[in-house]
Amino acid sequence: MKILIYVNSDQNFKKIHKLGGIEILNYLLFKYLKTKHYVVLQNYVNKQIKQTKWDIVISSNDANIFNLTHSSRKILWLHNKLQIEKAYRKKQLIPILTNNIETVFVSKYLNQNTSRIYNFKKRLVIPNFLSPIFENFKISKRITTKKNIFVWSVQREKGLNDLIKIWIKKIYPFNLNTELHVFLKHVNKKKYKKFNIFFHGKIPRNKLFNFYKKTNGMICLGYDETFCLNAVEAMKMGIPVFSLAKTALNELIVDNKNGFRFNKIDEIDKPIKKFLNFNYLKKKRIIKSSAVFASKFNPKKILKKWDNLININKDYA
Repeated sequence: MKILIYVNSDQNFKKIHKLGGIEILNYLLFKYLKTKHYVVLQNYVNKQIKQTKWDIVISSNDANIFNLTHSSRKILWLHNKLQIEKAYRKKQLIPILTNNIETVFVSKYLNQNTSRIYNFKKRLVIPNFLSPIFENFKISKRITTKKNIFVWSVQREKGLNDLIKIWIKKIYPFNLNTELHVFLKHVNKKKYKKFNIFFHGKIPRNKLFNFYKKTNGMICLGYDETFCLNAVEAMKMGIPVFSLAKTALNELIVDNKNGFRFNKIDEIDKPIKKFLNFNYLKKKRIIKSSAVFASKFNPKKILKKWDNLININKDYA
């Protein structure tokens, strides 16, 4: 079969270590499918897209491409919320309503929160999957330090200022040996170093992977998460995730197993203090259970679901 995998992105697929979450997932799906089919991964429209008769077109978050591939089977890989207003603004509403589209949601939460007004031919959930660098990590390779290291690595700033205030007032005074490291693009707040808050900017995934080896906890507030691959990657490396009990992270986190949930941002200090007070054995158990939970997102298992979808040899209805 001839398959087009399309993701509207300005990232360079030749620089794998610099790819974002959606881009790396598209790249890994491309690598998997090309062992069985003729597959092209493309991030912009060119003559090949327009002139080739594709059997299947898989597009991440962008339905406009389907207007150029009329006779193809169309699969919309939905990673983010699709609101009526947003779809209309991005000129996607008409392509969605006029094409016979099958939609793959990355979480139950996203499926449930996408309006039924979209007349998708089929709706199914296939979760995101780990990249090999995280999937192959063994928790025995974790680095033990005397510091308690927490990270903020999601590329969203919402809630960060609230966290900083709580960190300074409640968490830093509770344990002076605890650090917060923020990996966020275009944010640099040197004045918080005296409270053990450090800003690194956005760094490549391989460098973040190395930093995770010595990390004790991830803070991902989950205001608008529809899956959060960052959180699953952290869990696979034995890092519990601290999040609000909402959005897709509410599906992923089991309290005291692979993370901690709280109802309001100003309650975040309570689970962090609780975790810091855990003895060695309790911390070791949560490291192990976090990694075991994340193993559910093994790429081989989940890519087989894509195989089933592509070959229509399993009923997903």
